Amino acid sequence: MKTLRFILGDQLNYQHSWYDQTDDNTIYFMAETLEETGYVNHHIQKIIGFFMGMRSLAEHLENEGHQVIYYKIDDDQNQQNLEDNLKHIISKHSIEKFEYQYPDEYRLDQKLKAFCEVLSIESQAYDTEHFYTSREEVAEFFEGKKTMIMEYFYRDMRKKHAILMENDKQPEGGDWNFDKSNRKVWKGEPEIPEAKLFAHDVNDVYESIRTKDIKYIGRIDPEHFEWPINRKECLEVLDYFCKYLLLHFGDYEDAMHTDQKMLFHSRLSFAMNTKMLSPKEVINSAVETYYDRKDEIDISEIEGFVRQILGWREYMRGIYWDKMPEYESLNKLDNTNKLPDFYWTGETKMNCMSHAINQSLDHAYAHHIQRLMVTGNFALLNMTDPDEVDDWYLGIYMDAIQWAELTNTRGMSQFADAGIVATKPYVSSGSYINKMSNYCKSCHYKVSKKEGEDACPFNNLYWNFLHKKREYFKNNNRMNMMMSVLNKMNKETLENHISRAEDIIANPDKY
Repeated sequence: MKTLRFILGDQLNYQHSWYDQTDDNTIYFMAETLEETGYVNHHIQKIIGFFMGMRSLAEHLENEGHQVIYYKIDDDQNQQNLEDNLKHIISKHSIEKFEYQYPDEYRLDQKLKAFCEVLSIESQAYDTEHFYTSREEVAEFFEGKKTMIMEYFYRDMRKKHAILMENDKQPEGGDWNFDKSNRKVWKGEPEIPEAKLFAHDVNDVYESIRTKDIKYIGRIDPEHFEWPINRKECLEVLDYFCKYLLLHFGDYEDAMHTDQKMLFHSRLSFAMNTKMLSPKEVINSAVETYYDRKDEIDISEIEGFVRQILGWREYMRGIYWDKMPEYESLNKLDNTNKLPDFYWTGETKMNCMSHAINQSLDHAYAHHIQRLMVTGNFALLNMTDPDEVDDWYLGIYMDAIQWAELTNTRGMSQFADAGIVATKPYVSSGSYINKMSNYCKSCHYKVSKKEGEDACPFNNLYWNFLHKKREYFKNNNRMNMMMSVLNKMNKETLENHISRAEDIIANPDKY
């Protein structure tokens, strides 16, 4: 039976069982399309990274003896959308069976299901063979429970997969979670090794994108593209992390610094979210490194890393499939404001925002605390429409695929789900940013000042937000302390916070 197998741009799993054997009757198909580059304005490096990764897998499959049809973005045969391309190839090559791997985005999942329903030939869907869990596993774990607390799921995963366990019963080190040890501030020591970067010349693909007039955001040096574009390079990044960065990862995973955009972070999320690396091999490599070097690597370093992948990554995917499609329209705080223009330019006098945004524009990268407690924090205090926040995060980051972005942004960052993912909103005044970074030291504004033209805007926005959203938090026990402080605040002081916050929201470019 002549079979067409379709591969999406985030299904670059070199080790998938599809490829175990070559077959003259099986054709693999991949395509770069305007449909996928256009549903949101993506970072130029993200577009190029996906295209280069797709091309690398196609080349690998051809070298292994598989038949591959690959449409580049400027290919004359390219119909620029999923359905038309598939119909054309099925007809042209007299395909008798259509196969695909389950998409990890709801949008594409629905599109491929609908496509198969009207096909006159047989079709079949396969697992991507990537995640620890099935789509339904998280929902099944929490069935009958009032809340979906990640920590309990994470502990179950540790036991189920025997990761960092002693005798399959007790957690390594005596505790399940060492989050309190993951909050050190980096002040120049210990020394951070140079990141494992590449220098690909991507001028050809860059020019093809420009020729097709694809809209994009962000910046690029097309002669020095830094990201890994194939499995070999992704493995090099993993090996580098284990050898040089894991040693201090946990300690400084929440730290921020103007001189270090990556600190001890692995930068493996792009490799995993495109499936060039599997979460299992990433965790196994890191855990093996820990056991080999237990005399120098503390349990808090490896546990913090495992928790991000085995815990948060699998949990967020499960939430996504359990709550879609309703989840992508949740706006429980009724926020409607526009995202300030400086999110696309980085032009603001707030040093933390300028640094985090410009880093994102320059490198399509920011680590989780920059996303959550700087840019995400401001967006929520600004009471921004979560649709606008989603579009920005989905577009600007290299690793942003909706299943991972939506739950982290609309859920954890913007609290638009009113507590499905997070038990309280992740908002703060400037004090948290000052505590975890050196941003405030060279800022135009003074983080210690609560009032006046040179006061940190986060301070005013924070109290204004709590005031405006009183009704939403009156039954949230985790907000009781701050709401009590708000209720006791001097009336004139609160009015000054509200007045300046309203000016910041109305005239963000002034700030």
